Amino acid sequence: MQKPYISNASKRKRSYIWGITAEYLCVFFLILKGYSILKMRYRNHSGEVDIIASKDKIIIFIEVKARSEKNAALYSVTPTKQKILSKAASGFIATHIKYADHGLRFDVMVVTSPLKIYHLKDAWRIQ
Repeated sequence: MQKPYISNASKRKRSYIWGITAEYLCVFFLILKGYSILKMRYRNHSGEVDIIASKDKIIIFIEVKARSEKNAALYSVTPTKQKILSKAASGFIATHIKYADHGLRFDVMVVTSPLKIYHLKDAWRIQ
């Protein structure tokens, strides 16, 4: 039996919805772990950060990836993507002076199907 045809637009829409769902699942997970959520889907001229959170005077910039496999998601956060996120984070700190004395951290969160959430803390550092 043949698989039904699914258009590229339909696949993109499904991926987009899965990605947004993954972000909200990660926010819920972080709140349960005692984090405060400062921003979701923060954008500036340098790029976008999926989640900006804080805990213990540390501002955490989080990239969320929804994939079928954890390793595929982790490898998708390339050095180029890290540089974009780092610049967006610098822009956030520059426009939110009240966080200037906080530490910075970059995390990656992965949501897989079947549903599992992984939180890789301190995934990289600004160079």
